[in-house]
Amino acid sequence: MKSIDAFLKQEVDKNKTPSIQYMFFDPDSTIYEFHYGFSNIKANTMVNTTTNYNLFSVTKTFTALAVLQLAQSGEVQLNEPMANYLPGFPYPKEITIEQVLNHTAGIPNPLPLRWTHLLTEHDTFDRDSFFSTVFKKNNKLKYLPGTKFSYSNPGYVLLGQLIEKISGKKYETYVKENIFDKAGIESDQLSFTIDPLVHAKGYQKCWSLTNAILGFLIDKKKYMGPKEGKWKPFAPFYINGTAYGGMLGSAIGLVKYARALLRKDAELLNEEFKKLLFSESIIDNKSTGMSLSWFTGNLKGNKFYAHAGGGGGYYVELRIYPELGVGSAILYNRSGMTDERILNGTDSFFLTEKQ
Repeated sequence: MKSIDAFLKQEVDKNKTPSIQYMFFDPDSTIYEFHYGFSNIKANTMVNTTTNYNLFSVTKTFTALAVLQLAQSGEVQLNEPMANYLPGFPYPKEITIEQVLNHTAGIPNPLPLRWTHLLTEHDTFDRDSFFSTVFKKNNKLKYLPGTKFSYSNPGYVLLGQLIEKISGKKYETYVKENIFDKAGIESDQLSFTIDPLVHAKGYQKCWSLTNAILGFLIDKKKYMGPKEGKWKPFAPFYINGTAYGGMLGSAIGLVKYARALLRKDAELLNEEFKKLLFSESIIDNKSTGMSLSWFTGNLKGNKFYAHAGGGGGYYVELRIYPELGVGSAILYNRSGMTDERILNGTDSFFLTEKQ
């Protein structure tokens, strides 16, 4: 434990992030937990177990689970066209729900860094109107559906609209009632609402290439404040596309969610549909490295399913190892733009090489 304590502590001490949360767990208990650093540098506020972070694309796994729940109840068929259920679907009518879930539909993926709005703008923001314009500007597929894998945030916007159309409920309400509540997740552990009392301030390192590039991608005067030590803070903001990246929460919230998926019961999804959720998509006899929203990987011979979430001010990874019955989550309050697979380093302390 001293070794992993030192490994994680240096992430903060060497200015790789202002704060960190990490948990390694099994279906019934927390095997290891660590939190360290500042959720707010200027105010000298230390991170704790209740601190919330923007989770960005980890949200997609909740969206996919919600769609699988609707399929389990017989309200949608995954191999049928999205257009059969979602009038006004902006892409070719042959695209299936499953293709959108596993990112093989060919739906384009314009850079989403500008797709944000401030906390102060949230009450008047209309996401459907915003994305109607996005779809009109990006109305051509990248390739024929089912022929390639290519990650798409707008695809998950459409899945969010599908959930609302079929369930008759707002996306956030459906996820709360059918995932959060069933998994015993409290509102201060996972939610879609920024709570200033528990929300970590997001940061970008001042002297970095990413910080220089951000000046061309976002309005830094609007979204960022004066530097705090070696870091430049973001003002609290929401992601425009809730269903692809709008969730907020803590390691505890993510762990409760992952535990519910690891357990051998029908808490969130029965075993038949859970198997489908974690089935890798195959194209031309080759795996795409993606199931229905979860990326696949291997650490010390142990297969895992994972998703990262990153953007301005925050970076998160969630992972489960179904064969071992364990999982992990790590959260930073600094920008992350790619899947860094930090959990390869942390989880190695707990896993042995599979024979």
